[in-house]
Amino acid sequence: MNVTVRLTSPPLVTLGGVSRTEGNKMGLLSILRKLKSTPDQEVRILLLGLDNGGKTTLLKQLASEDISHITPTQGFNIKSVQSQGFKLNVWDIGGQRKIRPYWRNYFENTDVLIYVIDSADRKRFEETGQELAELLDEEKLSGVPVLIFANKQDLLTAAPASEIAEGLNLHTIRDRMWQIQSCSALTGEGIQEGMNWVCKSVNSKKK
Repeated sequence: MNVTVRLTSPPLVTLGGVSRTEGNKMGLLSILRKLKSTPDQEVRILLLGLDNGGKTTLLKQLASEDISHITPTQGFNIKSVQSQGFKLNVWDIGGQRKIRPYWRNYFENTDVLIYVIDSADRKRFEETGQELAELLDEEKLSGVPVLIFANKQDLLTAAPASEIAEGLNLHTIRDRMWQIQSCSALTGEGIQEGMNWVCKSVNSKKK
């Protein structure tokens, strides 16, 4: 069975060298672009996590794009966003065993993996940990730096990043750079700090 997936982003309007949507909001990626050691080189980011983790809201913070209308295609809902020299491929992981072989097409040449966790959904911590472990075992993602966003910290029920790091055994990761960052995709808190780390890790990896 052939599955063709293509979702396009809203058109970007370039103003003064900065990509903006018609809403005229500057995305965080445009600010981060100057942090890259080679500004013209595309950085490929995988943005993954279980459903309902907050990836779509995070994308809006990063690219300032209206991506509220995302339609699943053949059961595989992938979103590709290109903005300011960054390319982000985003989809929900978890379940979907039948279509997992197709994911590997998007693993090639990934510079950074961003893994989003719903810090308030403690019932799924075990599941999200298993999914992350499987991703880190992927041959095509070998050595790729990973940033874990401990999202939804604006909720009172959210577990702190330190507790999540311990539960996911992040301290046992030895084959790549990693970082866990508390954040709220809703308020934007912690997002820039995490993406600053992404830029640093990409720059050091390119050297």
